[in-house]
Amino acid sequence: MGALLFNVTTAALMVLMFNGGLALVGQDTLRGRRVPWAAVGLTALALAGVLTQLVCPGAMALFDNDPSQHGWWRVVTSVFMQNGGLLGGAWNLATLAAVAALDDWFWGGPLMLALFTAGILLPEHIDSLFGQSGGSADPRNFAGSSGATYFLAATLSAALLLRAVRSAGAAAARDTGRRKELLLALGAPVLGLGMWFTQENGHGLVTVYGFLLGTAVQIAARRPSAAPQNPVGVGADGR
Repeated sequence: MGALLFNVTTAALMVLMFNGGLALVGQDTLRGRRVPWAAVGLTALALAGVLTQLVCPGAMALFDNDPSQHGWWRVVTSVFMQNGGLLGGAWNLATLAAVAALDDWFWGGPLMLALFTAGILLPEHIDSLFGQSGGSADPRNFAGSSGATYFLAATLSAALLLRAVRSAGAAAARDTGRRKELLLALGAPVLGLGMWFTQENGHGLVTVYGFLLGTAVQIAARRPSAAPQNPVGVGADGR
């Protein structure tokens, strides 16, 4: 029962953040948007990692992030290994593709990749500041892309919250939509913290980390409240 609840809440958190990302980018604009090439490349890299596992039996031992093994590359290469079986691996690849695309459209390709990289490197260092040992906030169990994906998805929730707050004085006819956005945005860190404290579910804690970084980046960059609605093949700079 505990494992089932763990999986259900983990999936629910991702669905919540994905819906928040859709609200931020604009679900009705997706067909007219450019191809998110950075997201395509990132997903292809993750798929290449899975194929490497299939054809090379020793790949997991070489590339995972087992703390008993040495290798500076492991913290990065482990993200592109999947250890959740067929269903878990498919979920990780699908959520990575969807979240990376939304982030690519909103943040732009280079910043999306930088935020994904932060989702790989930052959690264990933040943990150490709070005296956590063994990478407690890392849900990957030595391998898997889910930690960085949840981190990346949470940056969209942060941007959605800031947009909802900034437009709090909008016309009354839009209040219902803004309340929905607030609930979607705030639900990510709230559910994440709840999952961490009740289940020690690392997906929840890395979500909080991503939410905080996304908030800081959004404020620092002073990005517009919505991503530009670019036609297919046209970048954010209009070319």
